[in-house]
Amino acid sequence: MSWLLISMGGKPSKPPPHVIMSAEVMTDETLHQGLDGVHIRNGHQESPESNQMNEKSACLARKPQSLSLPLVQSWQRRFLEEPKNRLALMALSVGDPRKALISAATIRADPHVFNVRIPLEGSPVTNQNASGRCWLFAATNVFRVALMKRYDLAAFELSQSYLFFWDKLEKANWFLEQVIDTAAHGYHLDSRLVQHLLAEPISDGGQWDMVSNLVSKYGLVPQSLYPDTWNAKNSSVLNRILRSQLREYAVVLRRLVEREKEKEKEDGREKEDEEDKATTASQAVTYAKARMLRAILGVLTVTLGPPPDPRAEFTWAYEDADGQAHELRTTPCVFSLAPCALHRATNMVSLVHDPRHPPLTRLTVDRLGNVVGGRPVTYVNVDMHTLKAACVASLRGGQPVFFGSDVGKFSSATFGMMDLDLFDCELGFGVGLRGLDKADRLRARESQLTHAMVLTGVHVDSQGGTVRWRVQNSWGERSGQKGWFVMSDAWMDEFVYQAVVDPLYLAKEVKDVLKKTPVVLPLWDPMGSLA
Repeated sequence: MSWLLISMGGKPSKPPPHVIMSAEVMTDETLHQGLDGVHIRNGHQESPESNQMNEKSACLARKPQSLSLPLVQSWQRRFLEEPKNRLALMALSVGDPRKALISAATIRADPHVFNVRIPLEGSPVTNQNASGRCWLFAATNVFRVALMKRYDLAAFELSQSYLFFWDKLEKANWFLEQVIDTAAHGYHLDSRLVQHLLAEPISDGGQWDMVSNLVSKYGLVPQSLYPDTWNAKNSSVLNRILRSQLREYAVVLRRLVEREKEKEKEDGREKEDEEDKATTASQAVTYAKARMLRAILGVLTVTLGPPPDPRAEFTWAYEDADGQAHELRTTPCVFSLAPCALHRATNMVSLVHDPRHPPLTRLTVDRLGNVVGGRPVTYVNVDMHTLKAACVASLRGGQPVFFGSDVGKFSSATFGMMDLDLFDCELGFGVGLRGLDKADRLRARESQLTHAMVLTGVHVDSQGGTVRWRVQNSWGERSGQKGWFVMSDAWMDEFVYQAVVDPLYLAKEVKDVLKKTPVVLPLWDPMGSLA
């Protein structure tokens, strides 16, 4: 327990006597005395003496304390005196605590029953395996509905690996361009921005606008023409190779940029304009980056296989829902032009609920993207009522909804459920794990967008309120109910951050936000996380 006594600069005031106390003399009695001197006001701890602090001082009015072993032993002794805690010890120490704490009543309360479902949900259930490609699976599961209608297919998958290949190459180029740009602008290697870029030069994750960039540039192909390799299904080895190589390239490029800048100074050609500085990359830097990308392309080719040429025709043989054989000859880019497929990739609006910012605010994240010169990652911030209403309208209109959430919170892959009451942590551990609201979870890095899935249905009560949602996941048929999940409406309020919908289902005031200048968030903001 700590007490923060904050004022505004200058000499620290004397802390209250109950705060500064050595660990050796602290007892349960003195601890409780200290707690009694703390009041909660507007969610913040405050002591009676805090109002007497000099307003010009700024200090943490306490001394660091070591753990007192006698005090800890006293706490543990009292804890185990409770029969409930001894029972919890026996139940929770011998296996996965979640199995003991799961609520059967909650499972019964969330049946896979929905009174609004899109007519064609798409099949089969897909499986991203041991990779972080959920955003590509969710996006292609949305796109395939239009293609299945167009070609009268009973089951169909687009190639996620095709987009995965080009995304990796584009992200490598994006990263190297950020390295060059930050070096040209004088960012030190140990600056927060550069260190954040180096922390994860490349990953499997992405965002909707990144999918839009890939489909617009490279198109789509059926999975049968470019199936997953082992490295697509198990991407950790590939990612380790790429990250290590890109970090090495980053150091080389930074030194090269610095050398070129020094040459300009010596030659009296230093650019005074900031925009000129950002574009001063000499031919040496450009050629060096090209050699690096060629090496990255080689790594991708031997691990994922050479992908179809986006400009060349392919031949796709398939059977329709009646078993009739067909053959289609087209290019990846033309194939993506099937009714609604490319439209859904490029014209959809990414709504987010970030309660740290006012509704009807446009947001973007600095230096977040994959295709240089492509569509930037932007969001329209709305309240949850608006986000859910857009989702319901989309589903009633027969359109699946790409959405992003923090899937690891209060969820079970075994039962295919996401519900705030799924585990009784308070009963088992004495802590509820729900003390923060959504905004504070984002501020504290306790939650962020981690996984993308697809909504295909919702259950609505007699008053029009949403009760639960039908979710198509990409973890294969062995998870959930043959791959399908159910999400409670309360869970959606707390842990869903994004939904991508057609502007057709948005009010004018929401669509008008797209005309606003976006608020630029730093790259390390939780809204910069990739599903």
